[in-house]
Amino acid sequence: MNCESQKLLNEINILDFAVREINLFLDTHPCHQEAMRFFTYYNRLKKEKMKELASLYGPLTLDEAKQTGSEFLWTVQPWPWEGGME
Repeated sequence: MNCESQKLLNEINILDFAVREINLFLDTHPCHQEAMRFFTYYNRLKKEKMKELASLYGPLTLDEAKQTGSEFLWTVQPWPWEGGME
């Protein structure tokens, strides 16, 4: 992994953590409007970053593979430990 791909992956991990945590809060506070806005905003950012990662280095998940049309190629790309995402 190069520095840019690692930076992008770290940003995705941070956003994913925030989205998961607010999702847990919303499980018990489903009508909390500020939490819902937070969730919507950061979930959108996470999806944008995942789309950016997929366009530059290949899809991270099957959902991105479907969106980029490389659904059957994503498993044949080099894995990160094989020098992928460079």
